[in-house]
Amino acid sequence: MDASTLIAAGPPVAEPVSWICAAAPDNKPTRRALRWVYVDEAAHGKGVFARRPIAAEQVIGRIQGAVIDDPDYTSDYCIELFKHYTLEPAQPFCYLNHSCDPNCELAWVKRKNRRGRKSIRILVEALCDIEPGEQLTIDYAWPVEAAIPCACGSRHCRGWIVDEEELEVVLESQ
Repeated sequence: MDASTLIAAGPPVAEPVSWICAAAPDNKPTRRALRWVYVDEAAHGKGVFARRPIAAEQVIGRIQGAVIDDPDYTSDYCIELFKHYTLEPAQPFCYLNHSCDPNCELAWVKRKNRRGRKSIRILVEALCDIEPGEQLTIDYAWPVEAAIPCACGSRHCRGWIVDEEELEVVLESQ
């Protein structure tokens, strides 16, 4: 991945919605994603699992879906983009589950399309080597106002699905 285009593992703060490249006709997974992953039952509903070995820093696939322009929109799978825009991800990555000790992260990459228009791609990238059959997870890192108890079961579980930097605020309010 070209480091000059990497935004970081978080959403842009105030970019126009035209920057988001998110189209997934019929909610079908991309071929690239299906080469690397499959969806199956997990401890908490469905999950995304490695079909073959995945090396650390490997881009596994691009998250596609519908951009929703509604400040009150929520769903079990949505990803908050910025302001009042939300991404409703398509399969398979709508089933990425949370872990306080994740093996993947979302990378936001700026690029220009063939017509020269700016866009952002949201990629799933491995943080470490992942074995076939292992579930792919990300740290949801929700803001404190959205924090809920965590049952990820990892050795490093924080007890809450919340941004690690805001954990103290949650713990103090208990």
